[in-house]
Amino acid sequence: MDTGKSSIGLDGNLAAALGYPIGIIAIICLIMEKENRFVKFHALQSILLHVGFIVVAIAVWIIGIVLLVAGAAASAASGSGAAGGIIGMLFGLIWLVVILCYIGGLIFAAVKSYGGAYFKLPVIGNIADKFANK
Repeated sequence: MDTGKSSIGLDGNLAAALGYPIGIIAIICLIMEKENRFVKFHALQSILLHVGFIVVAIAVWIIGIVLLVAGAAASAASGSGAAGGIIGMLFGLIWLVVILCYIGGLIFAAVKSYGGAYFKLPVIGNIADKFANK
């Protein structure tokens, strides 16, 4: 697929790929891009991926705080710290999965867009497609 040139002077596939790990490039491309829909779509999808991660991270932290309070209460009631330790490890595991999914998604999206693929990530891909084609 011919991805053309972006408005920032890079090849379209390179601008799209760099927008995933370097969010500021995606923001610049989204603001400046008027003609290249490939770059505009991937820039918007990248921004939505970063925003989605922030929302999930905040939710995980809130759940972590609730689990921390519940673990502290369970530890105080039972007299042992086992419940608190298990809950702490559970929170750490959930956080690890979220981080790995985010990094994996960024790498996957960057590689696919560099290859010239016009693909959609689940949920955010349809949103990005809708607004990029306006």
